[in-house]
Amino acid sequence: MAKKKNTLLFSISILISFLAIHVRSDGSDHRYKLGEPVPLYANKVGPFHNPSETYRYFDLPFCLPAHLKEKKEALGEVLNGDRLVSAPYKLDFLAEKDSEVVCKKKLTTEEVIQFRKAVTKDYYFQMYYDDLPIWGFIGKVDKEGKSDPSEYKYYLYKHIHFDINYNKDRVIEINVRTDPNSLVDLTEDKPVEAEFMYTVKWKETTIPFEKRMEKYSQSSSMPHHLEIHWFSIINSCVTVLLLTGFLATILMRVLKNDFVKYAHDEEAADDQEETGWKYIHGDVFRYPKSKSLFAAALGSGTQLFTLTIFIFVLALVGVFYPYNRGALFTALVVIYALTSGIAGYTATSFYCQLEGSNWVRNLLLTGCLFCGPLFLTFCFLNTVAIAYSATAALPFGTIVVIVLIWTLVTSPLLVLGGIAGKNSKSEFQAPVRTTKYPREIPPLPWYRGTLPQMAMAGFLPFSAIYIELYYIFASVWGHRIYTIYSILFIVFIILLIVTAFITVALTYFQLAAEDHEWWWRSFLCGGSTGLFIYGYCLYYYYARSDMSGFMQTSFFFGYMACICYGFFLMLGSVGFRASLLFVRHIYRSIKCE
Repeated sequence: MAKKKNTLLFSISILISFLAIHVRSDGSDHRYKLGEPVPLYANKVGPFHNPSETYRYFDLPFCLPAHLKEKKEALGEVLNGDRLVSAPYKLDFLAEKDSEVVCKKKLTTEEVIQFRKAVTKDYYFQMYYDDLPIWGFIGKVDKEGKSDPSEYKYYLYKHIHFDINYNKDRVIEINVRTDPNSLVDLTEDKPVEAEFMYTVKWKETTIPFEKRMEKYSQSSSMPHHLEIHWFSIINSCVTVLLLTGFLATILMRVLKNDFVKYAHDEEAADDQEETGWKYIHGDVFRYPKSKSLFAAALGSGTQLFTLTIFIFVLALVGVFYPYNRGALFTALVVIYALTSGIAGYTATSFYCQLEGSNWVRNLLLTGCLFCGPLFLTFCFLNTVAIAYSATAALPFGTIVVIVLIWTLVTSPLLVLGGIAGKNSKSEFQAPVRTTKYPREIPPLPWYRGTLPQMAMAGFLPFSAIYIELYYIFASVWGHRIYTIYSILFIVFIILLIVTAFITVALTYFQLAAEDHEWWWRSFLCGGSTGLFIYGYCLYYYYARSDMSGFMQTSFFFGYMACICYGFFLMLGSVGFRASLLFVRHIYRSIKCE
């Protein structure tokens, strides 16, 4: 079994590499001779505070190169919104240049207005030089000593300085500076003359080529950042240990008393009526309502859990190093497609255990439960991106590739998994017999309802991860780099443990109140952390970020809804599985007639 798992992991890694997780520049070995051209690609421009709202570099009226060439990109890069084209600057290896003129251009009134709007929104540009990322702002707004916005001055930077470090025949580092004194005044709506220039300086360094990406990792793990991360983990661990320890002590003591009481009652053989969770032993394994939907949710959640584990494995072995363009998106698409068989097998086998008859419909429901909302969200957001002419809009060819992957890989594996699940013929293991007619559930106080229980269940796991959530959001929806995957993995393990434990505790209290409808409740309580994460999205958007505009707002809340829904399914499956093990254990431990 371990050998098969290792083989599968190796195959996934090979497939991801084949799909070009990182695309090499034209100099594939990154070695250059004196004066040899080093590939420089302009990627995109956009408002600094709206990471999803990016446009092609030459959507702004910059100087076009003599021969504009588009770079072929991998699937993950396109999904990431990258659109690389040849830049107008020539940065040949070890060729220094002082105030080289790119072009002299007379900006029309329309171009001046276009640039001014971009400067107002804090537009930045991104380029790649020998696969190293570089950024800079295109201009600035002068607000000094002016309170009235109509008095602001708007300037476009026209002189860029490239400082490049090299080691022998390889490029190690590149930094970009804009000259604050070389400006084009965009304040008035009138044509202006602009002379775009650049300067190139080379400096030798001893940093080896293998460590040239380390500076990006170090920027994400500065000492004060690491202290906050470890504080987050220690805080989570202490909180979790105290609360779970407290609950565990109560639960174990109560269970022990229950076992002693029930054993004493059996020995005494008195005529007293049973109370508590033993009283409902004939109903506790009664199958849930909407069992096809329940099995589909369990299958989808199990697949997403497997997907998350594989992503963590790849992250921990160093696949997702900084600016490995599109790596994560490629991995998500490929691994999701390859793990669809797990969803089919889990859903169908469990559905058949619950004595379901229409397994084909259950399989279709499983395939659509997560992909359906994701597809509808994508269609809406892609339409918005097309309307904005943003790079987030996927080209037709990329959409065809994704459809082919879903048709040729995801769907067949889902069906094969479903057939295997149907043919497994495993029976549901219930330690006690289920009675023919269900007992009536006694009236319960309001705080034992589904929604209050979900609120209680979701708060504790969320409190264990909320500090780390900020850094993840700042990376996904900002310009920070996240590389401390080991810490994130520890937080994820804590999340699973707390989710399982709090769901088990609430399931016990539900059964002790003689409420036997625990199946859906355990799933909903386990997954309720996803709702808390979406609530955090509202807080992050309005209190911790400067995102604005319809497109960015749509992308943020649309895709975060899909991610939180995925967390709901995954953690719901974890909560139910933990509760099922617990319920089987306690009813196996007592004697029921």
